[in-house]
Amino acid sequence: MKTTLIVTTYNRPDALEAVLKSIEHQVAMPDEVIVADDGSRDETRQLVERYVAGFPTKLVHCWHEDRGFRLSEIRNKAILASTGDYIIMVDGDMVMHRNFVRDHIMLARPNQFIQGSRVLMSQQLTDEFLHKNDKIKLCWCTKSIKNRLNAMSMKGLMRCVSKHYGQKGVDGVRGCNMSYWKADVEKVNGFNQDFVGWGREDSEFVVRMLNNGFQRINAKFGCVGFHLWHPENKRSEEELAENDKRLAEALENKVMTCKNGLRNL
Repeated sequence: MKTTLIVTTYNRPDALEAVLKSIEHQVAMPDEVIVADDGSRDETRQLVERYVAGFPTKLVHCWHEDRGFRLSEIRNKAILASTGDYIIMVDGDMVMHRNFVRDHIMLARPNQFIQGSRVLMSQQLTDEFLHKNDKIKLCWCTKSIKNRLNAMSMKGLMRCVSKHYGQKGVDGVRGCNMSYWKADVEKVNGFNQDFVGWGREDSEFVVRMLNNGFQRINAKFGCVGFHLWHPENKRSEEELAENDKRLAEALENKVMTCKNGLRNL
């Protein structure tokens, strides 16, 4: 199984660098890493270029022009550029436990997709980590984290508990830590590019995955990601209302694919 790790980012090179460093320390290395860049300034491109030569696996920068929040579209472009059979997708502020990639691969099964969780870091811990991350070890006992149970990485428990754990519908969807088979993503036509502005694009994608018969597995005691603090996203009430409407329509109509997705690029 060939694996692609996609990291989404937008104008936060300090966080992205911390994520790239966490990839360098993975016990199981993905076959390629694609930075899906939703229009960042040149500093992000320069950062990726600095890492390419010495990176332990193939590293690609996938960028498009900044025309507002177009997360669905840049995700689709990265998926199209990927060569892996299996895709792990994280946000560019999710620092990965060293077992992160290994755990996603271990849980991968046909007709399933994985929903990982996140460990919330405080603003103070985030600031300290970004300035001296080589000296701060992130683990379940680190001070100033929330969701402490989510920080525990135990392979045996993960394999036993994950398939039975948590809600299997659309609630609690977090696109910042997910994985799925590329062929399954192609079947639902990827992410819906009608979603612009923040919100609900992950949930609508999962609705279509579930409607196609793919089972949601919630990773527990594994697939650990530490979420660097950032201010809450400023939401446009008008955009969010439109996105809520699209999600409601997908649920009501049992939508299985989207019109404006992978095949439209």
